[in-house]
Amino acid sequence: VAGGGAAPGHGRLVADERVTYFGTSPGHLLASRKAGLHPGAAHDLSRLVTIGSTGSPLPADLFEWVRTEVGEHVAVSSISGGTDVVTAFAGGTAGVPVIAGELTTRYLGVDLHSWSPRREPLVGDVGEMVITTPMPSMPVGFWNDDDGSRYRAAYFDHHWADGGVAPVSDVAGRPAPNVWRHGDWVTLTERGSLIIHGRSDATLNRHGIRMGSADIYEVVEAVDAVTEAFVLGIDGPDGAYWMPLFVTLAEGHQLDDALVDTIRSAIRTKLSPRHVPDDVIAAPGIPHTRTGKKLEVPVTAIMAGHSDVSLDPRSIDNPDLIDWYAELGRAHQW
Repeated sequence: VAGGGAAPGHGRLVADERVTYFGTSPGHLLASRKAGLHPGAAHDLSRLVTIGSTGSPLPADLFEWVRTEVGEHVAVSSISGGTDVVTAFAGGTAGVPVIAGELTTRYLGVDLHSWSPRREPLVGDVGEMVITTPMPSMPVGFWNDDDGSRYRAAYFDHHWADGGVAPVSDVAGRPAPNVWRHGDWVTLTERGSLIIHGRSDATLNRHGIRMGSADIYEVVEAVDAVTEAFVLGIDGPDGAYWMPLFVTLAEGHQLDDALVDTIRSAIRTKLSPRHVPDDVIAAPGIPHTRTGKKLEVPVTAIMAGHSDVSLDPRSIDNPDLIDWYAELGRAHQW
């Protein structure tokens, strides 16, 4: 969708190839907006029907940007899925209205629910995303995992597996060993749509308040000088907790006191004082998987000094960044 004006880009590609469905990411759409692009005005996008976005939750304001700058005729399909399942759990679909900031519906064959820690099914409140019935496309094991222990630990090793939760219903105390926990915080709305709040296995737990990283990213990445944000919650000795916010900056900007104040003020105003990070740090880059997902969980463990982190450099877009974060973790004074 980027590529307004005379310069070639995705807008021209979509127009020239008569693309009807274009897949992209929140980062790409955000960069297009910050660059001041107007792809709908610069190119003939009349054949484009849908823009699909995945990799991370798509903020509501980017839905509006697509409507304004790409075209009101283009539907936005924010999608949640996984490379591991080779499919999607939820997203947009024809005939169902699109609500900015939400995934329109659960897809066919996906028995997706939101569970509380006590295994209560939730509607309208944040819970863990779980899949309670096998889907047509799901992994049945990992390579080099003969006893299946890594596979079980990745998806099925949760506190509901043995039924060890306080009963609040007929099913709460029963073992649920075959329920897939995907690792996302999700809200199911009364309309049947979904709001993804970020990774539950990378939850920020500061002063007893649980926070989703996606909420912070939405605020920080809306700052013009910031190209991308990366927030971690790192446990230290004797109950210490460090919540640094890493940012990469647009060309021509530097992380001075004024920009730090702008970032902190935006978080405090739009979220809460509890969401304000301990430190704001300029980073040389943000590590992602090859499919564009931020590596919050392993980098948190690495910065906490864990030596047993399994991370294949071939799965990372820029493996050299890991050493930078590891060194910063070692240098941190608790």
